[in-house]
Amino acid sequence: MRIIPAIDIIEGKCVRLSKGDYSTKKIYNENPLEVAKQFEAHGIQYLHLVDLDGAKSSHIVNYKILEEIASKTNLQIDFGGGLKSNTDLEIAFNSGANQITGGSIAVKKPDVFKNWLQQYGSDKIILGADAKDEKVAVGGWLEESDEFVIPFIQKYQDEGVSYVICTDISKDGMLEGPSFDLYKQILSETQNLKLIASGGVATFDDLPKLAEIGCEGAIIGKAIYENRISMKQLEKFILDAN
Repeated sequence: MRIIPAIDIIEGKCVRLSKGDYSTKKIYNENPLEVAKQFEAHGIQYLHLVDLDGAKSSHIVNYKILEEIASKTNLQIDFGGGLKSNTDLEIAFNSGANQITGGSIAVKKPDVFKNWLQQYGSDKIILGADAKDEKVAVGGWLEESDEFVIPFIQKYQDEGVSYVICTDISKDGMLEGPSFDLYKQILSETQNLKLIASGGVATFDDLPKLAEIGCEGAIIGKAIYENRISMKQLEKFILDAN
């Protein structure tokens, strides 16, 4: 299972929210590149970079930070937040993203999202299926859609999606443990899905459990920033896995 630390960006700074609520913003570092370099120094190869300003304003905003991290580290970056147009997508890939995550766009403009899948392939385009009471939330989690999470994922698997990031919003940033039951259910009702668990990872012990369920990756945010999980533990997990 891949270990994927998260860096969430507001106004160029590394922040975390609780349950996606912008009013709960806590700044952890003024310099996202510094954080990314620390991850890389401990054997991390992947990064989940979220443009929260972009998510709120419905177009890419913090692509310069993406560019800086991509050009000054060897991290494989998946980038999301506010990608709503072909131009946004081009900017993200030109700025160094290895993959992009589309959530709201897959709900609101399915034809555009399907076109991205056809154009760039399933290794480049991740479906963001963020769950609030089993329904998909959109618009930086500020709105709930009518789509139920599992049928939504199944529908896009039929269109060729292989990577899905699923965040249980009620768990995100709460340090209460991930949605193990939701992930088990998703994996039992889909085939060959590369499911990336996101939200709620609280202690190191959560990681072997997610691996055992069959998650392809685990995104970790606040647990790292609040020193609940040490970089040494992650380094050892990665070494043991290899």
